[in-house]
Amino acid sequence: MPLDVAAIRHEFPIFERKIHGKRLVFLDSAASSQKPRAVIGAMMHAYMHNYANVHRGLYTLAEEATAAYEDARGKIARFINAPDPAEIVNVRNATEGLNLVVYSWGETHIHAGDRIIITEMEHHANLVPWQQLALRKGAELAYIPVNDGGELELDALPPLLADGRAKVVACSVMSNVLGVLPPVKQVAEMAHAAGALVVMDGAQAVPHQPVDVQALGADFMAFSGHKMCGPGVGILWGRRELLEAMPPFLYGGDMIRTVKRDHAKWNDVPYKFEAGTPAIAEVIGLGAAVDFLNAIGMEAIHAHEQEVVAYALARLAELPRVHVLGAGEGAHSNPQERSGAVAFWMDGIHPHDIAAILDTEAVCVRAGHHCAQPLHDRFGIPASARASFYIYNDKDDVDVLVEALHKVVKILGR
Repeated sequence: MPLDVAAIRHEFPIFERKIHGKRLVFLDSAASSQKPRAVIGAMMHAYMHNYANVHRGLYTLAEEATAAYEDARGKIARFINAPDPAEIVNVRNATEGLNLVVYSWGETHIHAGDRIIITEMEHHANLVPWQQLALRKGAELAYIPVNDGGELELDALPPLLADGRAKVVACSVMSNVLGVLPPVKQVAEMAHAAGALVVMDGAQAVPHQPVDVQALGADFMAFSGHKMCGPGVGILWGRRELLEAMPPFLYGGDMIRTVKRDHAKWNDVPYKFEAGTPAIAEVIGLGAAVDFLNAIGMEAIHAHEQEVVAYALARLAELPRVHVLGAGEGAHSNPQERSGAVAFWMDGIHPHDIAAILDTEAVCVRAGHHCAQPLHDRFGIPASARASFYIYNDKDDVDVLVEALHKVVKILGR
């Protein structure tokens, strides 16, 4: 069934606000999504009625808080089809989750001469940690290139795997710039056949489409609650046998079983990776966000976004000064291979100026390199403007964006 966007938008208090006297058109959900009443209410309830530290207290408030916190962990596990809630590690954000893998698994398993494979479309959070690990260890960092159409050049992967030096392949399930959905399941199959692990960045994919970590063949996946209608908290999922064998990332309270003067023993997973007091209300809020998205239906969300993005690509193609990143030769002809985000630039107009003028029309877009400088380097531009779509956007929002871009040309065009 098509999404009732008007009804969904009604669930988000922020859309009651006018910007410059105009209806808010929020097209920056790839950076962070807006929050529905259900999530705000769940967090308020936690703070007002049963807030206490988790896993430690024997009194009623602490037991209620712990139950709500762990119930959210179970919801999150089911949302991505994780086999075991104990495989869900609560972290601050996806960036911390990816760094956890690099510092805990990577420092132990990557050695001089090994190869780390990533893609040209990676967010810096799934690039810089591996880059720095390679520099520390004397390992090689190799890239799967992106073609003019924004597709991964998968023919480049087998040679990188052939000599057995590859230990890990890190890839995004959805590009935060291109909106492209690379064939990560195929990447995982090729990597595993060569004995390499697969680390997936699910920050853009998990909020927008059904994600099944088992079906995708991931070994680790990180994603962020704040991009999926939830608060500022992150999730790292990892196969339990891998997490069991990894050393802690941070040390302190709650991640220990026993501490003596000269040694310590670690708690079970996932708790050995959750040092200190966690973001209790935020995790509970993420559980509410999962309920909210499940009630809409992830298949319906994905189909809706494909329709909106296809319409946006068609409308932007009407503007002669606009160029969509990853829409060159070899571009996807099937709109199912794109979702969520469209990045573009305009001849002779800086993306920051585009964003500033769009704001006068209450249209919110991102401008910059979107934490993906190597991808912009590959396309030969320093920055782009990005419109990203979610459950509260529709074709009318695209029309407002296009009309606002006409205003950009009128003001700054030469």
